[in-house]
Amino acid sequence: MKIMKFGGTSVGKPERMFQVAELITRDEEATIVVLSALSGTTNALVAIGDAMANSDKTKANELIEALHEHYKTFIDGLLQKNESRSKASSIIEEHFDFLRIILKISFNDALNKDILAQGELMSTKLFSCYLHEKGVDHVLLPALDFMSIDANDEPQVPAIHTKLAKVLEQHSNKKLFITQGYICRNAKGEVDNLKRGGSDYSASLIAAAINASVCEIWTDIDGMHNNDPRIVQSTKPVEQLSFDEAAELAYFGAKILHPASIWPAQHYNIPVRLLNTMEPEAKGTIIVKDADRDGVKAVAAKDGIVMLKIKSSRMLLAYGFLRKIFEVFEKYRTSIDMITTSEVAVSVTIDNTLYLDEISKELQPLGELEVVHHQSIVSVVGNKLTQNNNLMMRMFDALKDIPVNMVSYGGSLHNVSILVHTTQKNDTLKALNKGLFGLD
Repeated sequence: MKIMKFGGTSVGKPERMFQVAELITRDEEATIVVLSALSGTTNALVAIGDAMANSDKTKANELIEALHEHYKTFIDGLLQKNESRSKASSIIEEHFDFLRIILKISFNDALNKDILAQGELMSTKLFSCYLHEKGVDHVLLPALDFMSIDANDEPQVPAIHTKLAKVLEQHSNKKLFITQGYICRNAKGEVDNLKRGGSDYSASLIAAAINASVCEIWTDIDGMHNNDPRIVQSTKPVEQLSFDEAAELAYFGAKILHPASIWPAQHYNIPVRLLNTMEPEAKGTIIVKDADRDGVKAVAAKDGIVMLKIKSSRMLLAYGFLRKIFEVFEKYRTSIDMITTSEVAVSVTIDNTLYLDEISKELQPLGELEVVHHQSIVSVVGNKLTQNNNLMMRMFDALKDIPVNMVSYGGSLHNVSILVHTTQKNDTLKALNKGLFGLD
């Protein structure tokens, strides 16, 4: 059995759903299809929740009605038979009735998660209506019946396996299953989610739970590129990556794959393929256990970075100083991306600024603190990079005209990262593309 996950752009228009239906029925292998919400829906639902949180029910109602009109138009383009359209309209009406009901009750975080779940529930039900109209035999599997997280918001693959196995056993004569990405139940049994990008995570967790032959992630780009194609014109897909390489690229900015989705596939050794819905014959990228070669594979960038510099003469020869710094970040559950140290200073970067004020306040007694905003991490990713004697020379020769604020080298065999001001990011990506790949 294999997994095929399709993102919002892959199901965002009726004609895209037609393509998805063709793709999932091309071969005979049993398949679980994981769908995201229609493109734009999750953003609209977030806006509805924000309006409710601000007690602006008028705005929330306007957003609900605008989204409803979008779905009515979508149904007209998706389905041809009046019976199918009537069924789909009734299904969608139930979901929008729910959204209208929230205007009359007290808003809270649990209700907001119910709101956010509506997108995936509607996309899968509409797709199921289309498959029924085309006579494609399938089963709609509610993700809320098997996808769950514990009290620490962590999915447990063995528990998902047990629940999913029972559900699949009830349909042992079927070969095609449709389910929702992103949504789950928490330890209290309430509707919850796997956060943004969670449909990739859902697909990888399901693949691990059933020991799938492959986990296919279908998007609107033909695999993981060696640089950001939105910024650099001459990029090309990377045919093969190791799990470690892919994890570094996903974490440090490659948008095609959610970082969390690597772990389940890697832990259970499930190959992951990144494929293009619009160009299904393209090779894309395969992610497996081992790298196919040494050297640089790709460059990625991550924005929204804040650098914190702590300088103190008391740090000189003082053990325990780093522990005190790290304890502050641990207290506020804020992870560190990069770190550099000298005899009298420590610099770290973070991408989560939720507790920046509290962190800054607790770091100030430890020394002179400088907080620098508007930074970007640019990462060069590949295999055995620290064993490549001329890599740093090539990198810094390419970056000779770009101010570099930090360098992280040696912490990983797969990654060399630099920190630049965000205004320099595009120039940095272009310079590295030419210096490392010989591409303008």
